[in-house]
Amino acid sequence: MLGELNEYEIDNLLLSQSVGRIGYADGKKPYITPVTYIYDGNNIIGQTRQGMKLDLIRKNPTVCFEVDVITSMNNWKSVLVSGKFFELEGKEGDKAREYLFKHVLTLMTGSAVHQHEHEVSTEVDDDNRIKPVMYKIKIKEKNGRFEKQ
Repeated sequence: MLGELNEYEIDNLLLSQSVGRIGYADGKKPYITPVTYIYDGNNIIGQTRQGMKLDLIRKNPTVCFEVDVITSMNNWKSVLVSGKFFELEGKEGDKAREYLFKHVLTLMTGSAVHQHEHEVSTEVDDDNRIKPVMYKIKIKEKNGRFEKQ
């Protein structure tokens, strides 16, 4: 059976995941990039580094965002959000980073947790966890679909 997710199911899916895909375009070509995020009920909040993605989004801040859960080819849920990208700075950026880290980074484990699976090191490198640009996608529209057999 194919169907549409209701508002409650859409919010639950957005809240239950931590990795989604942001879609953006340069006017000639579309792009999609996986990102770590948190949903606060109104916005998608994330962090990024300087680069092509950020350059293109600054020029065209209208973006889409997709999250899905796929159990099998005939048992899945997907949510698509459209909205506007805003960079967060100062206290707003700091608050967003704290919110993101409290909810998402607790899911990440470093090599110190499973030393038997990694090279043993006493030094923890958080450089890949902290990215300089905080952002939010202010949601304008969201919809969801599912298939369940």
